[in-house]
Amino acid sequence: MTGGLKDGDTEEEFLHSPFIRKQGNIYKPNNKDMDNDSLNEKTMDDVHTKEIDLVNRDPKRINDDVVKVDFEDVIAEPAGTYSFDGVWKASFTTFTVTKYWCYRLLTALVGIPLALIWGIFFAILSFLHIWAVVPCVKSYLIEIHCVSRVYSICVHTFCDPLFEAMGKCLSSIRISTTKGV
Repeated sequence: MTGGLKDGDTEEEFLHSPFIRKQGNIYKPNNKDMDNDSLNEKTMDDVHTKEIDLVNRDPKRINDDVVKVDFEDVIAEPAGTYSFDGVWKASFTTFTVTKYWCYRLLTALVGIPLALIWGIFFAILSFLHIWAVVPCVKSYLIEIHCVSRVYSICVHTFCDPLFEAMGKCLSSIRISTTKGV
């Protein structure tokens, strides 16, 4: 319960207060004019009551380069090989309306089950990341830190004197090149 506390607030202030969103009571989302008692309560953000935008359905633009397929992207007639204007207009209308309604039908039939499957998948993925991957990585980093100390001691004990001695022995070697004509 302490995750939503602000600096200086105590946990006792939130024991019996309902969640109040910035735009109104969670149970009355359009109730912006609340009584004086509920205005004095602390506001907390509840991530499970997030409202969705029905106008901009791709706010992060993840499908910008993938599904922008219009009639002109699929069917094009080069100069000199034109069909009748009526056929061209009917083809355009047929393509556009068919694409629109097939998409709507598929999303109505398959969208909710797929949303359920993807929700379960990402819940499992989040669970595994939080409860398995991060602890394993942290454990590995702790253990590898111990191994790195032992490795460092071995290198400094055995390899450093060897390479220092080899460096002193080989430091007196001088190489000179002469050009013969």
